[in-house]
Amino acid sequence: MKSRSTFLAIMLSAGLVACDEEILNPVNPNQLGTETFYKTGPQLVAAVNAVYAGLQANNLYNREYFFLQDLLSDDNQSGGAQLEAPRAQVLNHVFDASNPLVEANWRGWYRIIHRANLVLENASQATDDITEDLRNRVIGEAYFLRGLAYYELSTLWGGVPLMTVSAVSPEGSPRSSQEESFDQAKNDLNEAISRLPLKSAYSGSDVGRATKGAAQAVAAKLALFRGDYAGAKAFLSEIINSGQYDLTARYSDNFEEENENNIESVWEIQFSEDFGANGGWNADGTDIAEVTFRGQEYGPNAWRNVIPGENLVNAFETTPKEDPRKGFSFYRLGDTFNAGASVLDESSVQGDNSKPSWKKYQTIYKRANENTQSGINFRVIRYADVLLMMAEAENETSGPAAALPYLNRTRNRADVMMPPYPTAQYPTGTKEQTRIAIQHERQVELGGEQVRNRDIRRWRRAGFLQSEPIAVYAERYNLLPLPTAELDNNSALTNADQNPGY
Repeated sequence: MKSRSTFLAIMLSAGLVACDEEILNPVNPNQLGTETFYKTGPQLVAAVNAVYAGLQANNLYNREYFFLQDLLSDDNQSGGAQLEAPRAQVLNHVFDASNPLVEANWRGWYRIIHRANLVLENASQATDDITEDLRNRVIGEAYFLRGLAYYELSTLWGGVPLMTVSAVSPEGSPRSSQEESFDQAKNDLNEAISRLPLKSAYSGSDVGRATKGAAQAVAAKLALFRGDYAGAKAFLSEIINSGQYDLTARYSDNFEEENENNIESVWEIQFSEDFGANGGWNADGTDIAEVTFRGQEYGPNAWRNVIPGENLVNAFETTPKEDPRKGFSFYRLGDTFNAGASVLDESSVQGDNSKPSWKKYQTIYKRANENTQSGINFRVIRYADVLLMMAEAENETSGPAAALPYLNRTRNRADVMMPPYPTAQYPTGTKEQTRIAIQHERQVELGGEQVRNRDIRRWRRAGFLQSEPIAVYAERYNLLPLPTAELDNNSALTNADQNPGY
């Protein structure tokens, strides 16, 4: 999978040509289309590769996904450069339905859904050079990717139009309820779980494809969001008992290029500088550019558009020792980079250089400068996240004693070794106290990994927040607005379908 992605140009057309009163065959065997494609195993694999390729597009994990998640949370604040207006609106929670960042993510996820639908509709057509095991796996991959899309949409936008067949006309789809949207994600993920192999089944160019564990992890995230802790616990137990995953001894192995797809990786988006010549600015995913702009956007000696927020920086414990993850997560003046050959100084850091910059996912650990050609994979789900989700599920179903072994695993990593819970600052005698400890541990372990935004939303939804971490939060931001372009172009929607407050 860490190779040039295959993009499909499916041309749907119909026409009749008359000659001597005979109707000729309208299908051109040399033209890619649903009538001539999907005939072989390699073509079916190419079709599902095109779904993965949509994840690498500018409007998702290449750029706009991490911006949306980070700016909606309290993990980040504006850095050395002036944020573009749409991003500043999201950071300051003053956005509306016309915000381009919100629309970009919406479009990106529906592109994933459309491409996945094409695979699911046409998988049965492949008859040459294919085994039933391969067909079943590809179908599982498509269900996983569509389920991931509906998880993202339903947890951020609420009820959304449900498209389970590919679009063949301009006619729109009505909005479903949030519960119906949750159920669509759940059903897709369950289908994926039943079809996908374990991580160890993949090797070579197939490393990075969706796995049973990845589908179970997203299903667990969805269950937690819905408050179904027993359901989440069942999925998480399967992952933990699979023997496929463990924590890496070195925390930073999860954010550097040399250590991708490691034992802690449950699933990650594959990037590579080998195919980044176009830079990936094309938001519709048709430019083949398997790179991410994250290093350039967040880098301390690059644009530094986004830096760690004060809530996150201050969350790291300092007694009886400073949590090592703070140094692993942030760069400060005086830190070395470029394989130890360079030192960050005031002249190289934009803006208020007394504040830290992001170290996670930065390529300057091994080179002098960031650029838009970073090939570092995007770790969507780590095993540390699984363990902390399990701690939460156990706390809510069985109580603190069952939660503590999972909660303490991340603190017992070889290069972290923080004192186990309970601590003086974070007692765990009650379920409520353990919730606070879990919330703290998730914030410092997973900071800047696009997890915090959804954590805050689900804890707010469950009434688990002790205080509101986002000062400018208002009720209207419980859900993102349906984009204005969607309301304008979807004939099945009206302004009455918009979320409250927009």
